[in-house]
Amino acid sequence: MAATETQCMLSVGLIEKDVNGDTLWVWCYPSVGSQLRQVLLSKCCLTQGNEDFHTFVFGQFSRTWYYISTLEVQEPTALKKVTHFSVVVTAKDFNPEKYAALNRILCRMYIKYGSPVKMMEAYITVLTKGVCQSEENGSFLIKDHDVQKAFLAGSIKDVVSQFGMETIILYTAVMLKKRIVVHHPRIEALLEFTRVLPALTWHRKDWSILHPYVHLTDTELEHLTKCPVYIAGFVDPEVSNRLDLFDVYVNLPESTITVSQGAKESMMMGKLHKDIGHLIVQSAEDTEKSDSQVIKDISIKTKQILAHLRALADECERSKLTLEHLQQHHFPPATENFLFHLAAAEQILCI
Repeated sequence: MAATETQCMLSVGLIEKDVNGDTLWVWCYPSVGSQLRQVLLSKCCLTQGNEDFHTFVFGQFSRTWYYISTLEVQEPTALKKVTHFSVVVTAKDFNPEKYAALNRILCRMYIKYGSPVKMMEAYITVLTKGVCQSEENGSFLIKDHDVQKAFLAGSIKDVVSQFGMETIILYTAVMLKKRIVVHHPRIEALLEFTRVLPALTWHRKDWSILHPYVHLTDTELEHLTKCPVYIAGFVDPEVSNRLDLFDVYVNLPESTITVSQGAKESMMMGKLHKDIGHLIVQSAEDTEKSDSQVIKDISIKTKQILAHLRALADECERSKLTLEHLQQHHFPPATENFLFHLAAAEQILCI
């Protein structure tokens, strides 16, 4: 097992809600900065009044992934004055299934022993050996949780089923490295939908652009807007009025996609987009195909486009495409426009 797989883990923490209704950050190993700690408290459903109870949420803040599992304490247990608690693991990598599995074991240990000591021991064992085994609390092996599985865990078929041909807008936006904002009042729906979108550009395998659970706070928006490209999920409908935050806005409950005024020129659609859109829809509607096969079909088409683009660039000085050279091929306006902006996104455009 590669050492880097274990070195991805950064910390484990504990948030408790007591019989008086107070929610506190009670323990952490080794440490979490004060700003990140405040963000994690805001993500934990125990601090959100009587709103929905979320057993597991994940997200990213300032290049750190967080995974929060929350349980209600059922009697009898060693935790006498605690009604609910959340285990928070922070890490460098995107792998919700891996950390949900680890969190389940840590939660069971805390319920059984009522002390974070056993949790810390289990965490250190995973950190050093990549495995944590216990007869009564279950086993966890890092090698069981391949990152490729995490990348393919969402359903592209569900996305296409909801948006049909309009999925091409999402594909184009991700290809051109646009800022995409997605709204849904239910965090689970946001997590499920947003995690699929980076797979539309499988050649990049870049999930660092994903920020699936963002609040409209100054702290979070300051960190988000430092990113030149992102896919960000919001439960607050007020985000639709924040035109400064997005190029493309997806309203999941209403199944609508809106392209901002500033992004319309680069997102102009033509025959090429229509062809790609048809390919995506046909592949997704094929009942014989799995989600990963649909992603593969999209990826093959993307590689063809990129190969064509690189061939054009190779005809230019330093293999950087110029607008003049692109214009010499007399592509339809929308195709020329797309290839120009795609060359910029792929960093093969001569500025």
